[in-house]
Amino acid sequence: MDIVVSGIRPTGDLHLGNYFGALRNFLKMQHENNCYFFIADYHSLTTHPTPEDLHGNVKRVLVNYLAAGLDPEVATVYIQSDVPQVAELYLLLNMNAYVGELERVASFKEKIRRQPNNVNAGLLTYPTLMAADVIIHRAHKVPVGKDQEQHLEMMRNFVNRFNRMYKIDYFPEPVAYNFGEELIKIPGLDGSTKMSKSDNENSCIYLGDSPEMILKKMKKAVTDSGPTEPNQPKPQAIENIFNIMKIISTTETYNHFSDLYNSCQIRYGDMKIQLAEDIIKFTAPFREKIAELNSNNEYLRKVAEMGAEKARESASKTVKEVREIIGFKSF
Repeated sequence: MDIVVSGIRPTGDLHLGNYFGALRNFLKMQHENNCYFFIADYHSLTTHPTPEDLHGNVKRVLVNYLAAGLDPEVATVYIQSDVPQVAELYLLLNMNAYVGELERVASFKEKIRRQPNNVNAGLLTYPTLMAADVIIHRAHKVPVGKDQEQHLEMMRNFVNRFNRMYKIDYFPEPVAYNFGEELIKIPGLDGSTKMSKSDNENSCIYLGDSPEMILKKMKKAVTDSGPTEPNQPKPQAIENIFNIMKIISTTETYNHFSDLYNSCQIRYGDMKIQLAEDIIKFTAPFREKIAELNSNNEYLRKVAEMGAEKARESASKTVKEVREIIGFKSF
């Protein structure tokens, strides 16, 4: 059985784009592999070194992922900072990482462009921390998006460099996890092609949004004055509404509004209300589970402790062996 590791940044609630993106595959993946899912609170400090409520953010992410279906009895779900061995391996990897290669990372260049007043060492060495997160469990596979491919390549470089320097085939070379199917991309309500909270909070429908909030957001979704000719091509914003409806609503509902659009009879207000009702129905189980978990701190503590114990067991073994390979010995 392959070992798979994936990190989750504590950036708040899950939205429909997250769920229909990689998350649904995570839920399937946890039953097919030995999976480690961690909440990357160390990583979050590279861009937000003084968070207002780090613990609250971690809790929200943990609650959302458990509500969405991550099973702590099946996969190892833990908080990154609960496993101090990660920090030690990160330090050891940094000894064999070169400033030049770290400075050439595309995401580092983008970050220093966007946050020129916060170019910290953690930002520079982000790839080594990411590598430590994965190889601490001697993982075989990593689910990564297109924007993380360079980090995965660097991870392989670090692994091969370690094995070569110490003349031992210790760390397996991790590869990208191939879900075997194209991910569904949920567009934003603001007319953008991807639902993203980093661009506009109101363009996202969160799994925990109240029915009132969902209806409010849908009513504000970007539309136009309507088609002027039959079978007219849809502008991006209108295509977005139809794409969400195609995924969330029934085929009959989608076809009904598609016919109205093609015959120039569509009323976007009616379509938005119908889509809001369908989203409210779809998200109801998540909303109920989130409310239940939010009020059960004892269960969340047990989940975090169980995950940390399992992760530390794996991580401790790796760090002990790495220290021996490098040459650290006790007197």
